[in-house]
Amino acid sequence: MTSLSLRPGAVTLADLARLYSESLPARLDRSAKPAVERAAAAIAEAAAGDIPVYGVNTGFGKLASVRVAPKDTATLQRNLILSHCCGVGAPIPRAHARLMMALKLLSLGRGASGVRWEVIELIEGMLEAGVTPVIPAQGSVGASGDLAPLAHMTAVMIGAGEAEYQGEVLHGEMALTRAGLTPVILGPKEGLALINGTQFSTAFALAGLFDGWRAAQAALVTSALSTDAIMGSTAPLQPEIHALRGHAGQIESAACLRALLDGSEIRESHREGDTRVQDPYCIRCQPQVTGAAMDVMRMAARTLEVEANAATDNPLVLTEAGLIVSGGNFHAEPVGFAADMIALALAEIGAIAQRRVALMVDPTLSHDLPPFLTPDPGLNSGYMIAEVTTAALMSENKHLAHPTVTDSTPTSANQEDHVSMAAHGARRLGRMVENLNRILGVELLCAAQGIEFRAPLKTSAPLQNVLTRLRAEIPTLAEDRYLAPELESAARLIGAGSVVEATGLALPGLAP
Repeated sequence: MTSLSLRPGAVTLADLARLYSESLPARLDRSAKPAVERAAAAIAEAAAGDIPVYGVNTGFGKLASVRVAPKDTATLQRNLILSHCCGVGAPIPRAHARLMMALKLLSLGRGASGVRWEVIELIEGMLEAGVTPVIPAQGSVGASGDLAPLAHMTAVMIGAGEAEYQGEVLHGEMALTRAGLTPVILGPKEGLALINGTQFSTAFALAGLFDGWRAAQAALVTSALSTDAIMGSTAPLQPEIHALRGHAGQIESAACLRALLDGSEIRESHREGDTRVQDPYCIRCQPQVTGAAMDVMRMAARTLEVEANAATDNPLVLTEAGLIVSGGNFHAEPVGFAADMIALALAEIGAIAQRRVALMVDPTLSHDLPPFLTPDPGLNSGYMIAEVTTAALMSENKHLAHPTVTDSTPTSANQEDHVSMAAHGARRLGRMVENLNRILGVELLCAAQGIEFRAPLKTSAPLQNVLTRLRAEIPTLAEDRYLAPELESAARLIGAGSVVEATGLALPGLAP
């Protein structure tokens, strides 16, 4: 597999998306090497000197005032890694771990961390060979860096910890050996450079962003299907309405919905003589809600793109100024804010989608669709409880969307007295996307059923393609049957992007 060449400071969202979705190996552009080596030389000089430099010849955190002799440098760095391997919980997914490693490459590649080039080469080699550290999910508060998760990553690099290699979980040293790699003996400040940083939080936030955007695109498709199912109006999609407000996401969402519904016989059948004046908000305000969520996700995306390119460890080597300076770039506050923004967007996309499901199963609101979308209501319950499930998932996502970045607590003997909580703020996005995909999957099933009740009238060509794709896996619900596997199948179609792909249209991308 070809490695993706990364130029520190200039990596794009598209690059990061490929690293995540394709699990590509990554290598730093070799133009980064001179700056990396200059910073490493500055650290080596400081380590040999008498002036105390944090993390180079001193202890860490509250122990920064304790001097460490040059002969103990390697032990200091190794002890740092081993003592910080305090993560708990289930191992994180392989794709997230690999993205985290690539992000660490980018941070080190800025030439401000002071690591030797061989440290970078080892991470590159692990990505190339498929040696993936086993990293517990819990333990970071998102300040002083994602210390515990990054320590578990680094433990494998020094021949400790555990790693997955060729489908088997092995001791770190054995995994490296089988892959033809050699553990590194950490030099001055190198352990600190590897565990200070926001790469765990940023990797999870990016994963939530990319997967969440796919769900947002699918929501445009399912909402168009729902509009036709209840014979909703396309008048609120008139472009002038959205131009008068001016928000990019709203304008794009309306244009997308117009394209999805263009040519629908169902729509044309009720342009004249429809006694309804206005549709409920969940139909009429789709561009305003989904479009706003897309705008919020794009704002978060800009923050995460900057963070992915940032040097976030401590202290930083300012080679041009001839300084090694302690700062706070490891504080993940920007990532925490971005994760909270994405969470709010995901919750709102799901909230309005759930109302569309509720609309379709309610015969008083669905414009003559049978109760719960079954042809024989009473004997059959149809999608009655599937709608209840969406309500449960919507409520769960509302709770999960509560801001995490505001929930600071002092740690490390009050040295780290304000923390971002970005790690679990970003990690919860995966669960929220799963919930959203399931809500949208139920909406897909209900809308398909509703459109089929409108026969012989047909929906638009793009939406008919979606129905064909759905029915290749899940048949029409004629009478009650065991539905749980079908709900999961529909959610998988949403999550895999199959629903969006089936339209044949270019839906709005993360870059506006």
